[in-house]
Amino acid sequence: MNILRIKNERASEHGSALVYILIAIALLAALTASFMRPSSQQTTAQGSFNAVSALKSQIEFLRSSIQECVLSYPAGDRGPNGNDGLQGTTNTPYPINPTSTYLASPAANNEIQNIKCPGNPGNSTDHANVFGGTSGKFAPPPPDLFEAWEYYNGSDGVFFFNKTDKTDAFLQTAMTKLDDNYSECQADVIDATAADVELTSAAGVSDPKCLSGNSCFRLWLIIQPSAVYNGDTDGEESGC
Repeated sequence: MNILRIKNERASEHGSALVYILIAIALLAALTASFMRPSSQQTTAQGSFNAVSALKSQIEFLRSSIQECVLSYPAGDRGPNGNDGLQGTTNTPYPINPTSTYLASPAANNEIQNIKCPGNPGNSTDHANVFGGTSGKFAPPPPDLFEAWEYYNGSDGVFFFNKTDKTDAFLQTAMTKLDDNYSECQADVIDATAADVELTSAAGVSDPKCLSGNSCFRLWLIIQPSAVYNGDTDGEESGC
């Protein structure tokens, strides 16, 4: 009887050991599978996360800097010569386009780093810079893989946007996710990979465009009834 009991105990021990071995093999297989996941998927996910974080951080900083100007100088610039079709009639007191000839020193382009704060100082064509050493705020460099933010103040409203001609897999995903962070009509993603896409209803030579071969992300600050959402990739703004 004792011999039989010992044999049974040994068989039970062997069975238990086999269960533990099988569990260990299963765990090892799961761990190996996680390490074998395509590196491209991991890279895409990480790249998308980084792009969304960088873009959203810059958007909020730029928007708050513009709003600070608007709140600090709510009357804007209402001088007798302060009407170039924008300031004094439309979207006051938001900064006018940096290239506006009304300004004492127009900029060479409408990059957002060049915007000036109307009303500072008073009714003067020499508006103070929103960004720079005197204001204590500095415009951030363009996000990785994107170009500089551009600014628009016109009959359609006020917005700023940037663009990228890069084809990295995560960029379109990142911009779509970023769009989901904002209300419908507040932001849009523009697909201009096939041809230029007009960003305003005026569609003039000097009006902003998402240039052919690019994807653009735009954020609106003020929206007028004439605003257009040409090229919106997800159709969310179709009813705006």
